[in-house]
Amino acid sequence: MAMFVGGIGTIADRVEAADPLPSQDLISLPKILPPNSQLTDPRIGAPIRSTEGIEISPSAVQLPDWALSALQQLDDRYNCIEDNTDLVGKASPVENRALTRSKFAERLNICLNLANESMPSSLTEPATKADLETIQKLQTEFATELTTLRKKVAAIEAKTETLKQQQFSATTKLSAQVWVNFTGAFPSNSITAERSLAQGGTNAFIPPARVNGVPTRVQLRDTNPTVSNYLFLNLNSSFTGKDLLVTQLVAGNASSPANQLVSSGFFNTWGTPITDQTGTPQAGSNAVYLRELSYSFPISDRLKISVGPRLNTYRYFDQNRFTNFLTGAGSFNSSGSTLFAAIDRGSGAVVSWNINPQFRFNAGYLAENTEFLSSANGFNTSSNPNAGLFGSTNQVIGELAYSPSKDLNIKLLYSRSLIRPYNGFIGGAVGEPLPYGYADDGFGGRLNDAPADTFVANFDWLFTPQVGVFGRYSYGRTGIIPVNSARAGGNTTVQSIQLGLGFPDLGKKGALGTISYLIPHSYLGGREFLLSGGGDGGKQQELEFSYYYPASDNIAIVPAFYAIFNPNNFQSNSPVYVGNVRMQFSF
Repeated sequence: MAMFVGGIGTIADRVEAADPLPSQDLISLPKILPPNSQLTDPRIGAPIRSTEGIEISPSAVQLPDWALSALQQLDDRYNCIEDNTDLVGKASPVENRALTRSKFAERLNICLNLANESMPSSLTEPATKADLETIQKLQTEFATELTTLRKKVAAIEAKTETLKQQQFSATTKLSAQVWVNFTGAFPSNSITAERSLAQGGTNAFIPPARVNGVPTRVQLRDTNPTVSNYLFLNLNSSFTGKDLLVTQLVAGNASSPANQLVSSGFFNTWGTPITDQTGTPQAGSNAVYLRELSYSFPISDRLKISVGPRLNTYRYFDQNRFTNFLTGAGSFNSSGSTLFAAIDRGSGAVVSWNINPQFRFNAGYLAENTEFLSSANGFNTSSNPNAGLFGSTNQVIGELAYSPSKDLNIKLLYSRSLIRPYNGFIGGAVGEPLPYGYADDGFGGRLNDAPADTFVANFDWLFTPQVGVFGRYSYGRTGIIPVNSARAGGNTTVQSIQLGLGFPDLGKKGALGTISYLIPHSYLGGREFLLSGGGDGGKQQELEFSYYYPASDNIAIVPAFYAIFNPNNFQSNSPVYVGNVRMQFSF
């Protein structure tokens, strides 16, 4: 049987006859590098660059006219030059006399591969002895260039095989973020806080008591600068290319200095960067916990469902380009609505619907299962059969997003929640939209589950490439239902207002400067039910400056400064100033 080898091989020693070859003797070409293919790094999906030392060097030697004509004849017969203007444009092989020998060899190799594919289907015009002789002559003339090409392909294949052997998983991408924080809180005077007098008033988790109807208070001032760490380990898996299994682990060891000054129920709120926390129930331990576990899959091109025992609320709701804690305003209060998320992580499902390029709608049901809350203290209710998936605390959320252009996003959110009282009081980490502190029946008495409603309007607008504006308005109502039926009960109503400026690419491409002004909780009614958080009638206000500076693709430096006025809603309190510098490593 007459045979030739594509690209790097040779013609067989013997050709039976000059007559057309019968169909059973059609030529088979082993492929070197399929046309238009590109090998990729299986760990990251990026193209593999050519290995140093084996790149094909362009030759200034003029191509012989017969070679150009021969390749054109093969193309005419087998249509083996694809219409690709960069590599194998049909006008280039013959007409471009400046074509280098190395580039010609690449086109020759591709032509031979494509000719091999087309020959078996071209039964009316089978390969002839003349074809084989032409191919043999071309292979001989360009043997050096084809050999170099073979070495190049072999090196890439070897690198690909190495990457496959060393990759973490064929279906899972491993990444991480690590933060190192340097933080100090500086009160300009003693700070009044509503706390229990037990343990000397040092515990911000114990609700105060009422004495003659007034919550107990303490004076706080002592804080010390801290150095801390916080980290995420992310495992993102896909089994079909369209689905996504998210597994995120967390560890940390911080208690931010401002927490020494807050009223009960305000731990990790004002003056605290999100990355300056422990993030688990074991304070300061660096113990590793599961932060997120969810699975997303498409129902159609526009509809996706996410389910799991621990979905991250902020992955789906209340996002803003200037308040993402990774790059923008990064304190607990400024990074999202203070009235919205009674559940940070929860069990349930979220449906995401891309209605059209301008409108998107997300809706979800979540039952509380937050990683930093302790099951031993009655939290993580969705996995506790005494409460379960549909017991308190739970939350139903819907958000409509409108983006008339890539520079403007407007979002309207509604949430209905049922909040579980802990130690008989509503509030603390699952208190939104109270939002923080604690509420009782107005006389120190216990409460039943509290129904609550929250409305949030959220926008960001990049009105020039270097300047943007953002803001939120939130309104919340929490029902107060006393255990003692003799108590009347009622509602607490509260609003939150945020406005800010963003400065993309400030000083460097990828950098972001932000200024945020925030009133985190301005009470409109029901202040008499506040056991902690009411203060003396003052209105807390916060001013935050932050600057995200990407020193490299993997390292960022983020200085931030916070000024807290009327902290803990005491107008008699002097301002508290907080400084934070974080190193952010992504890999």
